[in-house]
Amino acid sequence: MDIKLVVAVTDGDWFKTLRQKPHLDEVNFWAPSATNFKALRPGELFLFKRHAPHNVIVGGGVFAYANEMPCSLAWEAFGEANGASTLQEMRDRISHYRNSDPNDLGDFRIGCRILTQPFFFEESEFITVPSSWSPNIVSFKTFSTNDSEGRELWDAVNGRLVFRQATSMPTDPAGIVAEPTDLVTGQAHYGKPQLVKPRLGQGAFRTLVTDLYDRRCAVTRERTLPALDAAHIKPFSKGGVHEATNGLLLRKDIHGLFDYGYVTVTPDLHFEVSGKVREEFENGRDYYAMHGKQIVVPKKVADQPDTEVLSWHNEKIYKG
Repeated sequence: MDIKLVVAVTDGDWFKTLRQKPHLDEVNFWAPSATNFKALRPGELFLFKRHAPHNVIVGGGVFAYANEMPCSLAWEAFGEANGASTLQEMRDRISHYRNSDPNDLGDFRIGCRILTQPFFFEESEFITVPSSWSPNIVSFKTFSTNDSEGRELWDAVNGRLVFRQATSMPTDPAGIVAEPTDLVTGQAHYGKPQLVKPRLGQGAFRTLVTDLYDRRCAVTRERTLPALDAAHIKPFSKGGVHEATNGLLLRKDIHGLFDYGYVTVTPDLHFEVSGKVREEFENGRDYYAMHGKQIVVPKKVADQPDTEVLSWHNEKIYKG
């Protein structure tokens, strides 16, 4: 199978910040402008390269998803996984790369490349970039495992992660290693490169669901993005997963009512409002007007809400 790998020039502060946070299960490799990134499929490798003259690869992750969004919403979705300690720090870096006025208060639209299972190499593990890398590259270059450079790069990354696994190094392998022959020595024979299933985190879940629903509330069709939330049908704390089939894009007030069981969505995709809203709050006229409404879901069946988790919400959370 032809697997692509991207080697991208990395902001030094972004890298330094994130390599100190090994607990993160996802990171947002942002671009300062709202670029449309299509170089990789979900499950391919996105690698980090330091700025010249440091022509070395220092880490990477499994590509999960790409989109563009306002800086403020990227911060709300990913927080410190944006590689900054505060929103202002993130804005300052974006402003620097955009050559913008530092006092510009606009909400920059940025490109987001969402990576799961991130890994950061120790200096002794750094990988020299392939010989075809040009010093004129300011963004990224794509390699293929069907070519010698791409395959050598794949094997070099996998070899380091196999060795980490064998020696119980703190950073958990990204789950991309092929079956090794000897985990004690770290020596391995690599099978054919393959796609890796991205393990979505909270931020990736939010951005994926937001886009699958065309950035509109499934119930009201509201499209003011800051007013919308990606809701888990079955909460992560109760065994729910960060996957599209466990998500709904809802207006924030409806999301709150959904989480507390005052509203639900039936397995046949109808919106229902509990009588408890009227009993407990002596209100709810606007919500009752939507009772029985068919919600709008993604066209692709594989992205639509799972009927089993909808039934779970109806039975376990909804107040009826």
